[in-house]
Amino acid sequence: MRKFLNRALKKIGKLDIDQIRSLIMDVVQENELLEMVLYSMTDGVVVLDENHSVILLNKAAERLFPFKSGEVVERPLWDALADSGLSEFFHEALVEQENIEDKEISLQSGGSTRVLSCTMMPLVREGRIQGGLLHIEDITEKKAKEARLRRAENLAALTTLTAGVAHEIKNPLGSISIHIQLIQKALGNGAGKNTETIQNYLDIVNEEVERLNGIIVDFLFAVRPMDVNLVSQNLNELVHELFEFIHYELEEQKIRLDLNLDAQMPELQLDLKYMKQALLNIVKNAISAMPEGGCLRVETVARDDHVELSISDTGVGIPEENMTKIFEPYFTTKDFGSGLGLTLVYKIIKEHQGEINLESREGEGTSFTITLPVPQKEQRLLGWQSNEV
Repeated sequence: MRKFLNRALKKIGKLDIDQIRSLIMDVVQENELLEMVLYSMTDGVVVLDENHSVILLNKAAERLFPFKSGEVVERPLWDALADSGLSEFFHEALVEQENIEDKEISLQSGGSTRVLSCTMMPLVREGRIQGGLLHIEDITEKKAKEARLRRAENLAALTTLTAGVAHEIKNPLGSISIHIQLIQKALGNGAGKNTETIQNYLDIVNEEVERLNGIIVDFLFAVRPMDVNLVSQNLNELVHELFEFIHYELEEQKIRLDLNLDAQMPELQLDLKYMKQALLNIVKNAISAMPEGGCLRVETVARDDHVELSISDTGVGIPEENMTKIFEPYFTTKDFGSGLGLTLVYKIIKEHQGEINLESREGEGTSFTITLPVPQKEQRLLGWQSNEV
């Protein structure tokens, strides 16, 4: 088509009015086809000229990127963006002619985080670069699926590899504990100037044994299949019970509790013991993240086929490089943490056929959002009676 148009334009002086009208209609139809293809794409496309100014963008690009309100065409890309960090990045990359290939960018939008992959390609015509083409792909769900798959694979590997190891460790710990008790009893019946010192050492050993035993118990809990006992329960009631139990600790840590619970909460199928444990682990992490006090916000929202429970703190936040590791076994940033707390949370939520997502910014806080399915009512077939006599 383009070669035909080029030939026709060279002969335009010899064309009559009908031929010119037909030529213009062909151009319009080709342009409409290209626009239809461009605007039907789910990936964002931004076309730049030689001066890095926007000359064309599709609807997906407008949806994915934070462009300023008003006209953005004929403005440099960095001047057309509302996000200062994004603007600075593209200004430096384009001016310095740095390569942009599969660059992952995280953007906050409507309380959630989107992960975008951006690639800048040169527009070449007749062997000369005449602009640039920015391709934007939303890879949020792809990254989330990869993280979920990785966590599931880690748990599966732990199940087969370490259940036996944990059992072997637990047996000698029991024997050590029994013999320490015998030593303590013997020391109690005797006397000596070193008795008190030895007793202090034994107390420390006892504490370490208990700590190791707790780690083993948590570890076995993480790798063994759960025997969940699901009962019909209102999630709001469970939340109230949990914070009645922990409200004194929140007061001591100068943490304000902000509850915002949806009154129209349907009954869910929950294992009360396990679900309370999962929520308690998240809350304990939030408390640790706010050593100087802060605000703990808990919110429930009922949707059509699921409910959402979010627990947000105003703590120190999680570094971006740790975000994908936070649910992995034995990953911890605490000096005395087992690294299994959030692994257990993930497993409990999965046993309830739910999902858990994490959002965090360093210095601003962290938010966990748990999504749980609403049991669907049993579908019954309508009875049919014949009118035949």
